[in-house]
Formats: sequence, structure tokens, C-alpha cells
Amino acid sequence: MLLRDTALVFGRYARQTLRSPFQIFFGALMPLLYLLFFGPLLTGLPLGREGDSWQILVPGLLLQLGLFGASFAGFSIIMEKGWGVFDRMRVTPVSRLALLLGRVLRDAALFVFQAVLLVLAAIPMGLRAPVPGVLAGFGFVALLSAALASLSYALALKLRTPQEFGPAINTLAMPAMLLSGLMLPMALAPGWLDVVSHLMPFRYLVDAVREAYIGHYTTPTMLYGVLVALGLVALSVTVGTRAFRSTGA
Repeated sequence: MLLRDTALVFGRYARQTLRSPFQIFFGALMPLLYLLFFGPLLTGLPLGREGDSWQILVPGLLLQLGLFGASFAGFSIIMEKGWGVFDRMRVTPVSRLALLLGRVLRDAALFVFQAVLLVLAAIPMGLRAPVPGVLAGFGFVALLSAALASLSYALALKLRTPQEFGPAINTLAMPAMLLSGLMLPMALAPGWLDVVSHLMPFRYLVDAVREAYIGHYTTPTMLYGVLVALGLVALSVTVGTRAFRSTGA
């Protein structure tokens, strides 16, 4: 029942996405701009950790896709509430968990596809990374997207308008980006800032993907990244499911 319902919801939103090529490709635009105009500035600079500049920048840009893209996924719930679609869906017998998972899986698939485009664009610019490491990076993008999309939907169910939702997400996403070391490794930061950054869960995912891109798969950094990613998904899906149930979705 849950698998069937999830597949139905996923199919509905996947078809919506496929009918909007703009949505598919536009989300990758900002990371691509960073890749084209910021990446060359780092070439040859000492960045405080193993790996060349592309092996450091590209993993950060991959997770930037998930961080910003999935964080704003809740806008669709607010729009559906305004159109009455949300009210019609919540009176159906579809599992409440499936209503969340179908959406979240669509989001994860979308951002992984955009991540593939980003990696393909980075290869001609000089990115060299082992295939298993690149695949591991896609896995982290999927997990981060699932976690943040779940939280985004939960927040959107509590807020009434885009004018409330947008500033709330920006207030949370910007510190997360700055403290997770997406653009540059936190090893370059002052000691106090490096310590503070360890309180940001996303840092562990960024460091893990950078390890994977240099072929290190069994390090403590990778283990911490996997555990934090799985923990975020479990917590976020739980929060999202409770939000759907509490609103009668």
C-alpha cells in the first residue's frame, strides 16, 4: 500500500516536472555560474586540504544544489493550498507518509539529475575524480535533498504565504551555506569559526563528498558524513510526516 501510494504521488509530480524543462535546468544555473566564474580563481591556490581546486569546489556546488533547491521545495505546497489542490488531496485515502515521500523522491531525483549536469560541465574545466567517488557524491545529494525537502514541506504547512516562507528559508539557508564550507574548506577559517562550523551538520556531508572525490572511502570523515546524512533523513522525514498528519493531509 505504501509503495503503491508513493509511486502514484511520485508519478504525479514527476510528470509535472517533465512538462517544465525550465524547472529542470534553471535550478542548476547558479552552481554552473559559480563553476564558470569562481572555479578558475581557485586554480593553483593552497586550499588547506588534499585534492585540487576542482575536487574541492565541485563537491560543495553539488551540495549547494540540494541545500538551496530542496529548501525552497515547500513553495509548491503553499501554491497548492492556494489553488485548492492540497485540500482535495488530503481527503483521499492515500497514505500520509506516501504524500510526503512521493514529493521528496521527485525532488531528490531532480537534484541528482542537475548534479549530473554540473559534473559533466566540470569535467572539461579540469575536474578529475574517481567514478565511485562521483557516484557517492550523487548519493549525498539525494540524501540531503530528501532531508531538506521534508523539512521544507513541514515548514510550508505551518506558514500561509510565500512572503512568510521565503525570508524564513533564506534566514536558515545562508548561515548553513557559510558555515558548511561549500565554497572553500573551513580549514582556511580562523580557529573559532572552524569550531563553530562543526555544529553545522552540512559540514560533515561536504567534507565526506570531498573525501570521495579524492578516492578516500573508508576514512572517519566519510563515516561521519554517512551517519549525519542518514540521521538527517530519518529525523526530517519523521518531522515532515507528523506535519502532514497534523494538518490532515
